[in-house]
Amino acid sequence: MERDAILSGILKAGVVPVVRTSTPESAIRCVESLEKGGIPVAEVTMTVPGALRALQSLAAEFGDRVLLGAGTVLDRDTARAALQSGARFLLTPGLDVEMIEWARSESQVILAGALTPTEVLKAWKSGADVVRVLPCNAVGGAAYIRSLRAPFPEIPLMPIGGVTLENVGDYFRAGAVGVGVSGALIDSASVRQGRYEIFVERARRFVDAIKRTRRDLAARPNV
Repeated sequence: MERDAILSGILKAGVVPVVRTSTPESAIRCVESLEKGGIPVAEVTMTVPGALRALQSLAAEFGDRVLLGAGTVLDRDTARAALQSGARFLLTPGLDVEMIEWARSESQVILAGALTPTEVLKAWKSGADVVRVLPCNAVGGAAYIRSLRAPFPEIPLMPIGGVTLENVGDYFRAGAVGVGVSGALIDSASVRQGRYEIFVERARRFVDAIKRTRRDLAARPNV
């Protein structure tokens, strides 16, 4: 799949769930549940024990239906291994200009972490496809995204941190192109209890909320 199609798929979904579990088996079950709930994108963090094995299994089973991202990528070797294992895009937890430039040189999609206006601008100028603003809830949430959009209307921003079903619409109305969601979709207690069916329903609710918000925004008259 070409990088433009990968990026388009991520933006179309509007949500990148963060799968951060204690075993590769539970990570696989989580992605399966998200896909059943209508979310065709997932970030498997490299902090998951056996993350590369999980990516390989997921790519074999869901590679044609789910865009798999490798999250918490801190170095090129990990990035290469993740891509070879089936990841279609990379995500960094903070600003890493060298990683962004390497990803661009390899024609790989990268969602780069940043927080301050200076970091956001630097990530974008370095070649990030999307700038992940994290931890967004620590600096004002949707109001912070709205503030960043004023000087940076051309930069695609994806907040992560504290995004819930109740406030996801606020982020899109503030100008976000999508959101990263962790605990509000996949929580560790439910994983430990094996209650994966909860994630199916949560995914459906997020999909519905994003579709509804986007439909309302599209219906607004241009001012």
